Amino acid sequence: MKIVYVIPGPLSRTEKGRLEMARRLDVLKSYAAPGTHVDIVDIEEGPASIESLYEEYLSIPNTVSCMHEMEKQGYDAAILGCYGDPGLDAIREVTEKMVVVGPGEAGVMAAAMSGYRFSIITVTNSMVNPLYHLVEKAGVGKKLASVRAIEVPVLELAEEKENTVRKLVAEGRKAIEEDRADTLILGCMSMGFLNVAEEMSNELGVTVINPGRIALKMAEALAGAEVTHSKRAYPSPPKISSGKVSSAKDLMVKKEILMEQRNSGMF
Repeated sequence: MKIVYVIPGPLSRTEKGRLEMARRLDVLKSYAAPGTHVDIVDIEEGPASIESLYEEYLSIPNTVSCMHEMEKQGYDAAILGCYGDPGLDAIREVTEKMVVVGPGEAGVMAAAMSGYRFSIITVTNSMVNPLYHLVEKAGVGKKLASVRAIEVPVLELAEEKENTVRKLVAEGRKAIEEDRADTLILGCMSMGFLNVAEEMSNELGVTVINPGRIALKMAEALAGAEVTHSKRAYPSPPKISSGKVSSAKDLMVKKEILMEQRNSGMF
């Protein structure tokens, strides 16, 4: 089985970023079952990190194109490497047989199965409302106790890991005691790659879900069972299904062509 983890941003553009990609690949491989081959890629252009809906939307076009290409390369499953699942619906529209897992959706589904009420601990307040929307869209809103933020930007999470963990535990404890949560989710992939879910679970006495690990195991399970998304739910874009364009990237009309169309009176 071949699984690819797609980062919706240009992490590899710096040496530090390339080292982080290699580290994350090693972490993903440690989660994988025997016989599962895991790769990691990023996109060439996009936000350095995602902490708002605006940044999510900026990341979507290039990520969708990348996912379309990953299916052509023969991957059985792909993981969207952002907890907010930016463009997940669109990616499922342009892919046919490749399983596409959003860690946000996978995380809340697992949490809904693990207890009665769950809370998400995320990075900044700017992501609180989008995550409420994600939970509602997944259909498990009645089980959501709260979404809390530690107010640490994505790119600073690993720089002061002890401080990050302290804040995660503090917000997790508030979610349990004040919001009556019995299950917690780390609402950021960079949080997941800190590998602190087990430590938090031991300290707080509740299940803490690592989105990276649950997304990988979900991808393995679905691909292994030969289950993928329904094309009735996510129909292919007509221009692709009709053969007018061969890739998701080709759906983008170039500026020169658009000007020709306007001059010819098409618009």
